[in-house]
Amino acid sequence: MPNILYYLSFVMISIVFVLILFILVGWRWIIKRMVKQMGKIILTDSYQENIIELMPGLRHMGVQNMLENSLRAETGDVLHRPLGSSKKWPHLDPITFIPAQTSPFPINGEDEVNLQVTIGPKAKKPMKINIPLMISGMAYGIALSEEVKLSLAEAANNVGTAINSGEGGVLPEELDKAGKFILQCGKTEWAKEEELFKRADMIEIKLGQGAIFGIGGRISPKNLTGRAREVMGLKENEDAVIFDNFFEEQSLKDLKELVVYLRDLTGGVPIGAKIGAGGKIEEDIDHLIDMDVDYIAIDGGQAATLGAAPILSDDMGIPTLHAVVRAVNHLEKRNMKKKISLIISGGLLVPGHFLKVLALGADAVYVGSAMLFTVSHNQIFNALPFEPATQVVWNEGKYKDQFKIEEGVKSAEKFLTASIEEMKMALRAMGKRSLKELSKTDLVSYDDLIAKMIGIPYSFEPWEDKQIKK
Repeated sequence: MPNILYYLSFVMISIVFVLILFILVGWRWIIKRMVKQMGKIILTDSYQENIIELMPGLRHMGVQNMLENSLRAETGDVLHRPLGSSKKWPHLDPITFIPAQTSPFPINGEDEVNLQVTIGPKAKKPMKINIPLMISGMAYGIALSEEVKLSLAEAANNVGTAINSGEGGVLPEELDKAGKFILQCGKTEWAKEEELFKRADMIEIKLGQGAIFGIGGRISPKNLTGRAREVMGLKENEDAVIFDNFFEEQSLKDLKELVVYLRDLTGGVPIGAKIGAGGKIEEDIDHLIDMDVDYIAIDGGQAATLGAAPILSDDMGIPTLHAVVRAVNHLEKRNMKKKISLIISGGLLVPGHFLKVLALGADAVYVGSAMLFTVSHNQIFNALPFEPATQVVWNEGKYKDQFKIEEGVKSAEKFLTASIEEMKMALRAMGKRSLKELSKTDLVSYDDLIAKMIGIPYSFEPWEDKQIKK
């Protein structure tokens, strides 16, 4: 009996082995035939019939251009691309900091570095924050969900900085959670209650932004649902309208009077204006100076929004790097640099970007897109891999109801804290104990054109004090 079982087992194992061998050999044969046939088609079909035509075609057009043109052909509507331009703008990466090594020396790691910032120093009630990073204006309802907006407000409060309302509705809970609150005065009929203005620590007149500049828009009820409509005071079937201007037949005089009105209403908090960076940035700054603003927020060409037409994101404006250099130079020329604060945003994503812009002369940084991906952190897996990660944060996103506020607060707070610690580390490495000690004299560039444009040394040449253009 044992012998019979032994032989049966041997036969079964042999049969299984033969089947596996047959499958392996068979699959090899099938795959070989497929490759041979495909190779023959690719190598012999004329170019007009050849699938390989896609390769040069896509290299010529670009995958994104082909896909976006297909979307235009499908809908016949203006595209609204989230998260800004994908083109390669001149940016901050070729700029590096000068470390302190032989004299001066680095600062001890346990020594504190002061990053406190005051916005609107000439205002009656300047806004003071503990760090130079603020959360940019991202609108509730129009863009972000209630859960995300509340998470960002609480995280900002926890690290001692400010959050900008954006031009959407303002949640009462957001006001309660936020420490320092910047109310964006947009071209809308909502968020204009006197009580809101009086509760704000700073007011921002939104004239434009980097991804859509000064144009308005109209949002249908189907694209703006839920509590946001109630907060914004919209009727059941009413469109949400963002106007192109604040006033009919608008003039600079009207805007100057608006600044005076807001300053009186709020008792003297900083009143500023936000613009997208354009080719006539000096002229724009002159007009804002004439309006008597306390600060200027400039959104560079790499800025993003929920959905801007590609032609506005890609083909208008100037790079953030060019904008900050020109803005600082012009404010210094007008002797206004220490009187009017400068806030920069647009494509600033990591601590190195933040600190370089501050070294170039900005007083503070607005952080937008980076906050969206960090506040959602692990929660993006609610949407991935079949939906975009942003479906977790948008007010109309498919997964907004799964967003957990507590997790969002922790993630956003940790990102801001980690960014600040990196910036402090860099300042210590440069031998500095305060952000106020930082300037463009601490910078070099390995790009000769950028070095000349900014007025800093080119890293291939010996460093000399005279290389720094004051």
